[in-house]
Amino acid sequence: MENNTGSSHFIRNIVIEDLKSGKHDQIITRFPPEPNGYLHIGHAKAIVLNFDLADEFNGKTNLRFDDTNPLKEDKEFVEAIKEDIKWLGYDWDGLYFASDYFEEMYNRAVLLIKKGKAYVDDLSAEEIREYRGTLTEPGKESPYRNRTIEENLNLFERMRKGEFKDGEKVLRAKIDMSSPNLNLRDPVLYRISHTTHHNTGDKWCIYPMYDFAHPIEDAIEGVTHSLCSLEFEDHRPLYDWVVQECEMESQPRQYEFARLNLTNTVMSKRKLKLLVDEGYVDGWDDPRMPTISGLRRRGYTPESIRNFCREIGVAKSYSVVDAQMLEHFIREDLKLKAPRTMAVLRPLKVVITNYPEEQMEMLEAENNPENPEMGVRQVPFSREIYIEQDDFMEDPPNKYFRLFPGNEVRLKHAYFIKCHDVIKDENGNVVEIHCTYDPETKSGTGFTGRKVKGTIHWVDAKHAKPAEFRLYEPLILNEEKEEGKTFLDYVNPNSLEILQGYVEPGMMDAKPQDKFQFFRHGYFNVDPKHTTGKKLVFNRIVSLKSSFDIKKNK
Repeated sequence: MENNTGSSHFIRNIVIEDLKSGKHDQIITRFPPEPNGYLHIGHAKAIVLNFDLADEFNGKTNLRFDDTNPLKEDKEFVEAIKEDIKWLGYDWDGLYFASDYFEEMYNRAVLLIKKGKAYVDDLSAEEIREYRGTLTEPGKESPYRNRTIEENLNLFERMRKGEFKDGEKVLRAKIDMSSPNLNLRDPVLYRISHTTHHNTGDKWCIYPMYDFAHPIEDAIEGVTHSLCSLEFEDHRPLYDWVVQECEMESQPRQYEFARLNLTNTVMSKRKLKLLVDEGYVDGWDDPRMPTISGLRRRGYTPESIRNFCREIGVAKSYSVVDAQMLEHFIREDLKLKAPRTMAVLRPLKVVITNYPEEQMEMLEAENNPENPEMGVRQVPFSREIYIEQDDFMEDPPNKYFRLFPGNEVRLKHAYFIKCHDVIKDENGNVVEIHCTYDPETKSGTGFTGRKVKGTIHWVDAKHAKPAEFRLYEPLILNEEKEEGKTFLDYVNPNSLEILQGYVEPGMMDAKPQDKFQFFRHGYFNVDPKHTTGKKLVFNRIVSLKSSFDIKKNK
């Protein structure tokens, strides 16, 4: 992987100081996703941050699945997450599951009960919320808060044995119901859930809450820098309380950074799942989705995503990044890598009337003018070709330099042609145009007799191969603003346009995930889901140009 050192931010500076002072001999980070959905571009930022830090300072990064909620978790998501991390170019030092530590967590909870720091509560979830109070009013103590240690130990053991129904009892920490931090008002540590777990089966019917499990997991693994997003900043005192009161030998420290927010993009697994479940998209890997699998299928490269995540940096303050910045990095990555070829997305037939009917010639074309090492290819040319419908107008406006009756243009890699006749159907739609060509104007011959202002692309009608093109627009038109509306009200009904056109014959050897630059159309990726042996399907990754200026948006 490319060198990634030198990108300074406040967490990196903390790591440098901790190593310099001798606080830590080696840093250990972790990426701890819950396997309840697919990873998205926001997770990519956390992955890059954790793995890059460890790589730079010869540390370690663990992959740990926070699988404490069996109702929402599945092995499918576990495997998808592992695949995404590998695809991004990273490998973990240790692979763990929160469920690996369930026995240890239970024992630590028993320790809290014995110390008088936890109790079994019979209040319902709704009653617990009512008793908790507000930001301006202190909470009320539960009537079950002062149960004896013996009674709490007995009830907690019976909870584990499955003697109570879901929601009938919980284990809560005994901290401070008047704390200004609501997270310290006797938070729930364990709840009952008679649900089969993807990893432990039916061994357990009580499951730890995230705020209890997470610090214990970090401490067991010796994590030195537990990096999480800003919404967990108010949870840090509870994190420290759990580590201290559970008497963990290792003392991890939590640091918070601003999560990634992108314009016109949903960054919530719950909302993304809703888009999938409601059929707005064709799966978690739909190319319109901000999931890593969706970006991969659309055609984004690991390098472009890593470079994007490094560029946006790590900060403490909330901000929204323009999605065009992500597009900038895929253009930069593919500029010298992607072969350039011609494709016609909305075909219009052109008959070159003075070209011999049975003649066919092969024209030479560069695969990438900016990267001569990619060589050249041979493109067939004959009497009938396809051009883009947009490249012809019967009655054009001023400064329209493409094809119209009486006008001459250059065919890319080929000849000058001039339109002299227009064929229409019974409804007046143009279905074919007739042109003549000038054999003296062949590309590469050094012709200088006259110049034309327009150059258009084409494919040979006889040899071109049919292909499907999928063009994408943002899935979300706007953010939630109007009262009474949800993000689903802003789903773009025109986020996908499917076109049937043609590509050069040499493209039939293209494989899923191969990437190309189509002349004037943008960068495209061979779709791995819909492409078959007989049919090529291309996803447009990004258009060729943008008004976005990365220097102004740093």
